[in-house]
Order: sequence, then C-alpha cells, then structure tokens
Amino acid sequence: MSGAPEAGRITLQVADAVARIVIDRPAKHNAITPQMAESLAAVCAEADRREDVRAVTIAGAGERAFSAGSDLNALAGDRGVWAFRNRVEYATVVRDIRKPVIACLRGWVLGGGLEIALAADIRIAGRGARLGAPEVKRGWLGGGGASQLLPRLVGIGQASLLLLAGEPVDAERALAIGLVEEVVDDAAVAARAEALARAIAAHSPIATQAVKAALRAALSTPLEAGLRYENELHVLCMQSEDRREGIAAFREKRDGSFAGR
Repeated sequence: MSGAPEAGRITLQVADAVARIVIDRPAKHNAITPQMAESLAAVCAEADRREDVRAVTIAGAGERAFSAGSDLNALAGDRGVWAFRNRVEYATVVRDIRKPVIACLRGWVLGGGLEIALAADIRIAGRGARLGAPEVKRGWLGGGGASQLLPRLVGIGQASLLLLAGEPVDAERALAIGLVEEVVDDAAVAARAEALARAIAAHSPIATQAVKAALRAALSTPLEAGLRYENELHVLCMQSEDRREGIAAFREKRDGSFAGR
C-alpha cells in the first residue's frame, strides 16, 4: 500500500513467512491520518488472509517514533458523530489479525500508537522508547482499547496511573509493570523482532493461531468456559498433519517442517 510521502503511507513486505508492516510518516512521528487508517486496515486484512504469512511485525519508520497516534489536525475536523463512530479504528484492525503480531517499539509510543502496541501479542521495546496515553490531557478517552487492555496487561492501578495522569513511562518502567515483554538496545529492536517472528513462523500455523485464539479468549472468558475452549482447540490441533509431523520430527531429532494442514 502506498500514498504521497508527505501524507504518510502504510507499507507491507512479506518474506520468509513474515509480514512486515511499517507505519511510514516519520516527519510527523508516524501520526496516523484517516487515509492511513484505511490503508492499515487493508494491509492487516491482506496479512491475515495470505497463506504464506505465519507471523507479523509492525514498526514505525525512522528512529523517533513508533507512532504518536492519531493526527490531531485530522481529528480537529468535524465529520459528524455518525461518521466518526464508523471510522476505521486502526488499533482494532491490528488486533483482528489472527496470526501472532510483534510490535517493534522505538521512540514515542503514544495514544493510538500505544493502542496499536497493545493490540499486538508481543512488544519489543528499545531502551529509548517512551510509552504513554496522553488523550486525557486533550479532553477525551482513547477509543482503540487502552482502557480495556491496559488493566488486563498491567493491572488496574498501573492502568489508572497511565490513563489518568497521561504521562509517559520509559522502557525500563514499561518492562517492570509488564507493558512490554523485552527491552533491547534501540538499534537491535528490528533484529530481535525479526528473529522472534521467524522462530514463530517456523512452528505449525495451526498451533500458533490456536494458541493466540486461546490466549485472547482468556481475556474475556470465565475460567471453565476458557478451559473447554482450549480443549476444543487442542482436539483440532491433534487431528492435523502438523501434529504428526511434530511427533516425527521429535523422534528423528530434527526440526519440524509444517505445512499448515
């Protein structure tokens, strides 16, 4: 997907079973316009449906920001309540990807940018990353999931501090409260995410997508229902050719070669 460079664009590249999505508007801290949100929705849908994609990374162009969230100049326009309600919510389209998603976080990760990170399954942050939800300072609540996902990830107290104070935290603090999974040198973020994505992509796609579905169910399902759902996914996986390949690879002391069947 492309667009005028000054307006920003979303790019997608696929190689070695990994889809690499980049929010490309570095001059504006990768702030997302409505047009970019539509492009991101299209790119996420493509990555989700392509059989040659088994894992996804998402990053911001440049070194200053993953994304500063929505372009506030675009938000200043009055599109009407109904049109705004039916906008493309760009964090949601990332969350809807069924394959494992890794967020590569460098620089500013703010507002909707934080919500995109929360929509991913794994977050790798550079030491210079700063993560925050400043919407309350502007007079609104983010609409991409922060108030629902943050408490589940870091607990109600830390979520309240982030959302009510509106102040960013550095990468080490984010790691300490469970907001990110790993912190590495800024220059190593892309390589670490790539290595992890390739490792995940080498697994059975049936298994990885089943794991993701089960984990997502745990966020909103009572324990007993979640356990039943997990068992149904387990039964599904156990009927696959990939399961037979996994056992054969174990017996033969080699890496598995999974066809996704």
